[in-house]
Amino acid sequence: MKASDLKVLYEDNHIIVVVKPCNVLSQADATNDKDLLTIVKEYIKEKYNKPGNVYLGLVHRLDRPVGGVMVFARSSKAASRLTNMMKTHSFSKKYLAVVNGTLDSKTGTFEDYLLKKDDGNTIVTNKNEGKKAVLNYKVIEENTSNNLSLVEIELLTGRHHQIRVQFASRGHSLYGDQRYGKQDNKQIALWAYKLEFVHPVKKEIMSFTCLPDKKNIWEFFNFNLLK
Repeated sequence: MKASDLKVLYEDNHIIVVVKPCNVLSQADATNDKDLLTIVKEYIKEKYNKPGNVYLGLVHRLDRPVGGVMVFARSSKAASRLTNMMKTHSFSKKYLAVVNGTLDSKTGTFEDYLLKKDDGNTIVTNKNEGKKAVLNYKVIEENTSNNLSLVEIELLTGRHHQIRVQFASRGHSLYGDQRYGKQDNKQIALWAYKLEFVHPVKKEIMSFTCLPDKKNIWEFFNFNLLK
């Protein structure tokens, strides 16, 4: 992915909000594959003709296979304030996901304690070992012939692999989740579609929505499930 391909939803001197494509790293790792943090830096450097290194603060992440809305800080002041908002769960983060099975309760809250292990997996554990993880969900549509459900998820905490682990632990793994679910598709069906927060400097409420680039959400997740 090139800087010129970047989809920018908003930018000013303090923040930049972009859409992360599926299967692009949020930040660099041992694979040395191109990451979104580097791509956004290149975009700023090219657009504003900035010499030297470009400052850009990473304040939250999306797993590599997951696409959707992300915000980056363009100043250290903004980075500090946004990071603090993340820690105090002041961000509103909503996702769309397709999960295996149909849920008995069509709306609800999942509350667990999660522990990230040395092998990179996260497990449900107890209060003494793990960190509290909470999310709300609402079933939007069911595809009974394929035993799948499309759900909207509001993430109230931001734990490692939280959505994937909490649904999988209840027998409703995300479709395409190679780590915690069935190997039923190469692309995990999870998209971060809405992000809302208070601007770190202007103190205005900022709200950004980006639905997948398809008329039908099932089509985006590579299903042949159109009605």
